[in-house]
Amino acid sequence: MAANQTDTLKRVGENLYVNDHGTYFAWFSVAGKQIKRSLKTTDKALARRRLAELREKGSRLHGREQRNIHFDELVKMWLKSIRNEVKESVYVRRIVCMNQLTPFFRGASVRSIGIQQIEKWKIARSGEIAPRTFNKELETLNHVLRYARDVKGLLLENPAEKIRSRKAAVAVVQIPGKDQFRALVAEIRKEPQAVRSGAADFVEFLGYSGLRLGEAIAVQWCDVSFDLGTLSVTGGEEGTKNHEAHSLPLFPPLRRLLERMQHKREDALNHEGRIFGFQHIRQALMSACKRAGLRPFGALRLQVAGALSCPGHNRPPEPLFASPMFPHNHPPDVTLFF
Repeated sequence: MAANQTDTLKRVGENLYVNDHGTYFAWFSVAGKQIKRSLKTTDKALARRRLAELREKGSRLHGREQRNIHFDELVKMWLKSIRNEVKESVYVRRIVCMNQLTPFFRGASVRSIGIQQIEKWKIARSGEIAPRTFNKELETLNHVLRYARDVKGLLLENPAEKIRSRKAAVAVVQIPGKDQFRALVAEIRKEPQAVRSGAADFVEFLGYSGLRLGEAIAVQWCDVSFDLGTLSVTGGEEGTKNHEAHSLPLFPPLRRLLERMQHKREDALNHEGRIFGFQHIRQALMSACKRAGLRPFGALRLQVAGALSCPGHNRPPEPLFASPMFPHNHPPDVTLFF
């Protein structure tokens, strides 16, 4: 079916053509770009509807000034556009993905990028990276080409959307049980440096609160209300993962921990400053696990254990215990680590 050979196509309407096999084609120009596509039908009425849809899509092509822009230039524009919209860690990950993607598209005009070129990237990278990494690169490529289509008006369609993501194995997170957590806390409190640095308190705080590491680090004394029995979780300057602040009830062990810390801290009495002034507890955790004869538990496992610390954590993930007072997905009166 020679769509590119004009002598095999017969004009049967405005921008509508048919070949010798009866298949209809669309052929028109918009914003300096010639569009010639098979409408994949032999039905004239359906062909007209599909032609109208294609012309509507074509009307979005408005990037006449930048129609010859190369992929490298587009990437720089896109990264600049998202710089202040995403967290630093997300931005860095996008840059890492683009460093891997760019060699496959360097120097290519954005409008010339098609499924064949993307397929070459897919074949080359599929055999050398894990499914999760592949999916992250594909996701990043989709973001860039959607930006070219929707914002810059350079593409009629995003060819990367035709590539399927790879199925990744779901990792099973091993979390500590009650006895293991108690043993871990007891062991880490035997280490003077861990006690002086606050790492021991931080380990308990993660286990009792179920907060993510970044959220826990950002908690300040002014976020703690012993009168209301709540802990405000804002995530600090970077915000929480879902960009929504919420309150966590002060479970009895969490309350006791914070009250004990408050008595030892002058800044707590003035409700000033962060509760925890450091970010790294990995070494203290690993050493304590080794001395206690436990498998290594990182901060993520403590957070997951705390987040699943209610009877009913096997229920559907709706906020079962949400209320104006307790919008956090925890019940107000029990934790795993009592």
